[in-house]
Amino acid sequence: MYSLIKFFLFKKDPEVVHYWVMNQLKKWSANPIVKSILKKNFAVENPQLERKLWGLTFKNPVGLAAGFDKDAKFTDELAGLGFGFIEIGTLTPVAQDGNDKPRLFRLPKDKALINRMGFNNGGVKAAAERLRHRKSDIIIGGNIGKNKITENENATGDYEICFRELYDVVDYFTVNVSSPNTPNLRALQEKEPLEKLLGRLQIINSELGKSKPILLKIAPDLTLEQLDDIIDIVNTTKIQGVVATNTTISRAGLTTNHAEVDAMGAGGVSGLPVKEKATDVIRYIHQKSKGTIPIIAAGGIFTAADAKEKLDAGASLVQVYTGFIYEGPRIVKNICEGL
Repeated sequence: MYSLIKFFLFKKDPEVVHYWVMNQLKKWSANPIVKSILKKNFAVENPQLERKLWGLTFKNPVGLAAGFDKDAKFTDELAGLGFGFIEIGTLTPVAQDGNDKPRLFRLPKDKALINRMGFNNGGVKAAAERLRHRKSDIIIGGNIGKNKITENENATGDYEICFRELYDVVDYFTVNVSSPNTPNLRALQEKEPLEKLLGRLQIINSELGKSKPILLKIAPDLTLEQLDDIIDIVNTTKIQGVVATNTTISRAGLTTNHAEVDAMGAGGVSGLPVKEKATDVIRYIHQKSKGTIPIIAAGGIFTAADAKEKLDAGASLVQVYTGFIYEGPRIVKNICEGL
């Protein structure tokens, strides 16, 4: 059924389709009967799927990655599709439009996407207010970033604003310094600025008293030396883990026509092409840290076998995004039943 629906949806602009589908989901989920049908068809309830991490109990290990519900507009509706947790954002202190459109492209031959969204969002205050009024109790992660116009030397201030605004309405934080679509953002992954940023957030975390888990989202394109630095930084700042990984800037291995890919322009590649890279990063961090660093896996997860590969490599939880678009709303149930 979804294959037929996807056939028609994939003929339209990806960003337009995204918001149309999500608004339809919101509309139909308002009907209690439809909401019950969705839950029956897409949610899996099984105590064996539960995962306990950072003092939180995840009803299953399959989450929705950041970028899908940037502004926390659809958390209740997405919760009805069976996700174990949802990561909203990336959010910035001030609303921004992001990069010029078109900025999201499908590569069906590669089961991939290219995006250069550029942290488009309505600002952290508006998202925090929506989360205060949500109805579901699903675990929410807050993915935070800096505004495009903020220079890197002032970036810590942007992350601090987002951290404070979301503190009472999310269950954990993800610090995003790895998107390739905000100029110079990935420079913040270097050891000195990253230690400064995470150290400051940990100070605020202690001051606010509840000590929310802080995770770092990293790129799949880091060298082994840079990954060693990440491990050192996690241990030094005592943050609670990493999300591995973001999109890749590499175009290696794509089967889509090179001219077609070049015409799409800059952006990060997600989906199947990043699968192996993400798994390698997860395995390296897990082995090098002797399993002391909790990892949320993202990148190329479409099936239960994909999820198991990430878990076997050392991840504690997984997130889907591109797989959700290609596989449809049954992806969580299919992965959970497979696991």
